Amino acid sequence: MSMRRLLPRLALALALVATAVWAALHRDQINLATIDAWLGSLGLWAPIGYIILYALATIAFVPGAIFSLVGGALFGPLWGSLWNLLGATLGAALAFLIARYMAGDWVERKAGGFLKRLMEGVDAEGWRFIAFVRLVPLFPFNLLNYVLGLTRIPFHQYVIATVVCMVPGAVAYTWLGHAGRGALTGEADTVHYGLLALGLIAAIAVLPRLIGRMRGSFAWIEANDLKRRLDGGEAVTVVDVRGADEFTGPLGHIATARNIPVAELDRRLTELVGLERAPLVLVCRTDKRSAAAARTLRAASFTQVSVLRRGMEQWNEAGLPVEGRTVETMR
Repeated sequence: MSMRRLLPRLALALALVATAVWAALHRDQINLATIDAWLGSLGLWAPIGYIILYALATIAFVPGAIFSLVGGALFGPLWGSLWNLLGATLGAALAFLIARYMAGDWVERKAGGFLKRLMEGVDAEGWRFIAFVRLVPLFPFNLLNYVLGLTRIPFHQYVIATVVCMVPGAVAYTWLGHAGRGALTGEADTVHYGLLALGLIAAIAVLPRLIGRMRGSFAWIEANDLKRRLDGGEAVTVVDVRGADEFTGPLGHIATARNIPVAELDRRLTELVGLERAPLVLVCRTDKRSAAAARTLRAASFTQVSVLRRGMEQWNEAGLPVEGRTVETMR
C-alpha cells in the first residue's frame, strides 16, 4: 500500500485510539448527571445531541448499556427507545465503515486457514449471522462492529439486520432506565440474562448453518489471478455454470472453460471424474450460481474448488480475452 493511502488510515487509527483512551480515563464522568446537564444546555437539539453522543461513545468503546439506561431515564420509554436505537445504529454503522476503510482489503488478502473459512461462512450467512450476534449479549457490541467491517457482508444488510435485531435489547434497557435510577446498577443483570436466553434460541437456529457453511467452504479467486495461472500453464479446469445462451452471450466465456449449467451439475458430475483433487475454478455472470455450484462440488468431495469473484463481469471489466460472443451481441 502506498504512503498516500496509508497515512490517512494511520491518522484515523491514532484518532480512534486516542478517543478510546480518553473515554476510558474519564469513564467516571460518563453518567446520568453529566449527560443530563449537557443535554439541558442544548434545548430542543437535545435528542440530536444525544444520538451523536451515543454514536461517538459506541466508536470509543463506551459500553452501550450505560447510554441505553440513561436514555430511558432522560427521555422515557418511547422516545428513549427510539433515540437509543438510532444512536446505537449510527455508531455501529460508523465503526463498520471505519474498519472496512482501514483494513478490510488487507484482511481479505491476508486471511487464511480457519480465519478465511470463518469469514467465508459469515459472508455466506450474511444478515442471519448479524441477527444472531445482535441477539446474543455474549458478543461485545462495540468490538463486533469493527470486526464485521472486516468481512464482505454488504453494508445495507448489516445496517438493516442491526437496527431490527437490536430492538428487543434497546426497548428492554430503556424501560429499565425509565423504571427507576436504581435500575442503572444491579437490576441490569436481569435484562442481560433475559436477552441471553433469547440469544441462545437464535444460536440453535444459526450455528449449525454457519458450521455447515465452513465445512463446505470454498476459495475465491480474482480475474487477474486466474488469467495469470492459466497463462502460466497450470492445470486449472475452468467450469462455466451459466446456461448455453449466456455462455455465448454478451460476456462471452473464458477460452478453456467447460460449460456445465448449474442446474445440470448433479447429473453431469461424471464429466469431472478424475478432477476431485485438481484445481477447479467455477464461473458464472456474477458469482451467485458458481458459489452454489461450489458447495455442490465440495459436498461431492472435490477438494480444490474456487469461485471467480464477480464472475465474467469482473473478467470483462479487466479487459481479459473472451471467446464465443455472438455476432448480434457485438454490434
